[in-house]
Amino acid sequence: MTPPPPSRTLTTVVHTAFFLLLASSVARFLLRHPGEPRTPWIIALSITLALLYVLGPTTAGATAKTTTTGTAKPTPRHLTWLTLVVTTWVVLVVLAPSFAWCAVPLFYTALRTLPPRAAVVLVALLTAFVVAAQLKLATAFDPNLLLAPPAVAALATAVFVHMERQTQAQRTLIDDLIRTRRELAATERREGTLAERQRLSMEIHDTLAQNLSSQQMLLQAAERTWDADPATARAHVRTATDIAARGLAEARRLVHDLAPSELADGVPLTEALRGLDAGPEVTVRFHLEGAPVPLPARTQSALLRIAQGALANVREHSGARTAALTLSFLGDQVVLDVADDGRGFPAPGGTSGTPAPGRPDRGHGLPAMRARVRQLGGTLTVESTPAEGTVLSAALPLNPLEPR
Repeated sequence: MTPPPPSRTLTTVVHTAFFLLLASSVARFLLRHPGEPRTPWIIALSITLALLYVLGPTTAGATAKTTTTGTAKPTPRHLTWLTLVVTTWVVLVVLAPSFAWCAVPLFYTALRTLPPRAAVVLVALLTAFVVAAQLKLATAFDPNLLLAPPAVAALATAVFVHMERQTQAQRTLIDDLIRTRRELAATERREGTLAERQRLSMEIHDTLAQNLSSQQMLLQAAERTWDADPATARAHVRTATDIAARGLAEARRLVHDLAPSELADGVPLTEALRGLDAGPEVTVRFHLEGAPVPLPARTQSALLRIAQGALANVREHSGARTAALTLSFLGDQVVLDVADDGRGFPAPGGTSGTPAPGRPDRGHGLPAMRARVRQLGGTLTVESTPAEGTVLSAALPLNPLEPR
């Protein structure tokens, strides 16, 4: 887990303090030592230090990378940049000790860039250098010059470490809350799935299964009495036919009940797609291309389910920040594209709607999508490259095949 960056306000204050201290040191040197031969060197080194400090956040990064334990792990670029900044400051202080107090913002820079122990060592060395420079400027021994810099360094270090620990604790708490929320959501989904399965099993048992059992009994009775009592046998067959009709109506009712609730009450497919999301961490945008035309109910249902499945994959596997849904009406077909900017993966399939040889689909999401598309005579395309995102495209004919 990577701890969040320090407060923008604190960062701005520290950067402003550095440049104010640097400018005041240059002004003090020019006022106290006009026309000295070392003046061009002081000005050049001051400009160099300012440029290095400005370029640091963009070339070396504002903070070092962190390990899984939350400790800083500086890269060679970080170390090179910090070394150049400290070396330039040291040379400046050797030439003009009044530049010593520019070290206070450098404490903050060291603490942000290096691991704690290395940062404390560097802060201690910088503090010792400040004390030496101040004693060199003093005309007589002053205890404040010996004690004030270590006190300031200790206070700055303690405040920064305390803030970092608080930030780390807050981030840990937030991660725990997010993980708990996801676990609760997964539990609720599982419970909802089990409850729906139980409801469907009861519905099927009380309707279709009972009807089929009655038909079987009637047809068996008709077979037994067909030769001895043809009239009774035909009555049994007619009754079985009536029960079959009622069973067919009941099956159609169940199928209708299983249709997506997002499309209930005549809600257009475009509005249903526009209302989809992939969780709080992913921004989903919807685009419509072409003039919409009426679509069969099973086509609308398939497109909506494919979009929901694709966004579920985006949320759970891609690590994406944005996703785009595009519904295009292209003459004799309708195309749904789902694109994300996530980590991508080696795509398991191609434009044929079937997995590539030797690369079977993993999980249940893509196989379910392919099955829906195949039943309606369409194609499913998955294009993905690691670290470059994924594009899933489902193309369905406007006059779909009869379901098999």
